[in-house]
Order: sequence, then C-alpha cells, then structure tokens
Amino acid sequence: MTLLLRTAFALSAGLLMTRAFKYTVGRKGIMFPDVTSFLIAGVLVGPYVLGRFGIGFTSPEELSGVGILSNIALGFIAFDIGSEFRAASLKEMGRSALFIGVFQALMAAILVDGALILLSYWDVLPLPAAVVLGAIASATAPAATLMVVRQFKAKGPVTDLLLPIVALDDAAGLVIFAVSMGISQAMIGGAVNIVSVAINPLIEIVSSLVLGAVMGWVLTMLEKLFLSNSNRLSMTISFVLMTIALSSGQFHIGGVRVAFSSLLVCMTLGTAFCNMCDYSADIMARSQRWSAPLYAVFFVLSGARLELSVMGDASVMIVGMVYILVRCAGKYLGASVSSAMMNCSPNVRKYLGVTLFPQAGVALGMVVSAQALGGEIGGLIRNIILFSVLVYELVGPMMTRMALTAAGEIEAKKPEHVQRARFSRG
Repeated sequence: MTLLLRTAFALSAGLLMTRAFKYTVGRKGIMFPDVTSFLIAGVLVGPYVLGRFGIGFTSPEELSGVGILSNIALGFIAFDIGSEFRAASLKEMGRSALFIGVFQALMAAILVDGALILLSYWDVLPLPAAVVLGAIASATAPAATLMVVRQFKAKGPVTDLLLPIVALDDAAGLVIFAVSMGISQAMIGGAVNIVSVAINPLIEIVSSLVLGAVMGWVLTMLEKLFLSNSNRLSMTISFVLMTIALSSGQFHIGGVRVAFSSLLVCMTLGTAFCNMCDYSADIMARSQRWSAPLYAVFFVLSGARLELSVMGDASVMIVGMVYILVRCAGKYLGASVSSAMMNCSPNVRKYLGVTLFPQAGVALGMVVSAQALGGEIGGLIRNIILFSVLVYELVGPMMTRMALTAAGEIEAKKPEHVQRARFSRG
C-alpha cells in the first residue's frame, strides 16, 4: 500500500513539474521536453532529496520494488519504436538507416575506447573497464528520443531516420558490448573464450528476432478473432506483457547460453505486427494513448534512480566527463560522416548526431551485466555510467528538441502564441 502511494505521488509530481516549467520557461516561448520535467521530478522525490525526509522514495530498495513498472514501460516503448519499421518506409530509407545506425555506434565505441585506454595507461582506470565503457558508449536512449518526437509532433527527414536508427543502434550496441565483455573477461582471466565473445551475442540477437517475429505473427492471427478495436487493444496489451515476460528468460544448451534482449524482442514484435496486421495503425494509436501514463512513470522512476552520491567522487567525474564529451563527438561525427556517405540532406548531416546523445535504460542494463567483471571494476563502470546518465538524461532531451527545431521539424511557438493558447483554455 505504501509503495503504491509513493508511486502515485511520484507520477503526480512528474505531471505537476511539466506544468511548473510550462508556466515559467514556457512564458518565454521555450518548449521544455516533458521527459526532462519527469526526470527532475524523479530526482526530487528520490532517496537523495525529499526521500531523506520520508517523502517519496526513501531508499533504493523501495525503487527496486516498483522496477517491474520500468520494465513494462520500456517494453511498450520498444513496441512503439518497432512500428516505425513499416515495409513502405524501410524501402525508402532502410539501407541508409542500417548503415548510419551501425556506423555511428561503432564510431562512438572506438573513440571512447581510444580515449579511455589512454587514461588507463596513466592508471586512472583499469584497462578492462575502459574496453567495456567504450562498448556502452554505443547505446542510445530510445525512450527519451521517442517521447520528444511524440510530444512535439516532429516530422521530417531527420525524424524519419532517427527512430529506426535508435532501434538499430541498440541492436548494434548489444553486439559490441557482448564482444567487449568477452575481451575484458579474457584480460582478467588470461584466456579468450570464443563462445562468450562471438557465439553468445549472435545467438542472443537471432533468438530475440525469432521470438519477436513469432509473437507478432501469433498476435496478428489472434486479432482476427475480434471485431471490436477495444478487444483488439486488450489483446495487444496482453501480448506485449507476455513478450516482456518471455524475453526475461534464458537457458543453456551445452556451454552456450540462449538469452533474449527484451528491447530487441519487443521492437521485433511491433515491426512484425505493424507489417502483418491490416488494422495495426488504429490499434497502435490507441496503445500510445493508453501507455502515456506508463511512460511518465518510467521517466520519473528513472530520475529517482539517479544516484547523486557519485558527484562526490572526483575521479569518477573526470573519467565521466571524458566519456560524455568523447561519446558525443563520436555520435555526431559518426552520424555526420555516414549520412554524407549515404547522400542524405544537409539537415540530416548537421542535426542527426545531436539527437543521438541521450543515454539511459540500455546502458544501465549493460552496467548490470558488467558487474560480472568483479567488484572494483564493475563498481567503477557503474559509477561512471551513473554520472554520465545523470548528465545525459537531464540535458539530452533538450538538445534533441533543439536539434529537431533547428532542422525545421518542430514548429517553434512564439511567446504570444503560448499566451493566447493559455488564455483560450481559460
């Protein structure tokens, strides 16, 4: 009961924070992303601010108790992003999205690896940690990107490429991370394990694609049994929940681990469903309205989980700032160079990279896996990523909004328009 009350309080705080920004910076015509408002509200109701006084979440353990809500929300976010891979749009930009998505992910990983390996030679951090951090740098935050695009109704060449690239980016990131983890474990243990470096990552990706595609086909067949779109929506929601549950499982065949990426499985589910189901567009529109409060809870809880204590460690902040700056350079350069190679428009070359700066859920999931490297190295990786996520999540959505506005894909509202709209609502 207490945990449910705290969650309801956190959601209310997040929604009220969007109004607070609307009536402060909004008066000057500045469009503040709701994502950032939710995250700031989450920090305030988290264990390091109001939680110290018994208001909101008082401990990390309480937050772990509502972690299932974050997993469900991330599944629905991935399902929504999967719907962007419709056959018609893939024919038009599929090759460009694939090339840019993989290229910029590799560029970010290589540049961060290079910078942090140099720091490792100066004994600032262990070499295995540097290798893994470079891999984590490849991942982008699909949730924050999707929320900004939906909130401001962004439309145009940059937006059309952005959502499929974010999805492909995380798929590429999972492969890079798995390979890097195998290399780091070999550095620590003194032997290279080919299974963990090459076979397990490949199996995870293939098994995730197969599971998502099968679930999408089954959902499409079952939807035909219903005539009411309300019942079809209920079936869709239940299938997304079922897919999230199934993708959390894993098993072993001999020495090979068969696991799934929940993000990739749910993306594939959305892609298969939207390409096979004739009335998927209406169901997806209804699903997005239903899941809006769930997304708000996800970002408020994400903000509450940001550990402000890492700000007190100077070494973490130094490595964290190098990580942040070099990763941003890698994302920007990678997107700019690859989009030029694919003959994309000048706006895509100039602004796409900025929209790829946010980082959160997928990176934090990689951090959990990185704990297998041992207490000291795993803890260092965790603190550096927590610091970077704190910066990225608070600044990244705003930069995405600014880039899409500069590209002409978000209509900039003038101050008098904001005031007129407020007056018309009474």
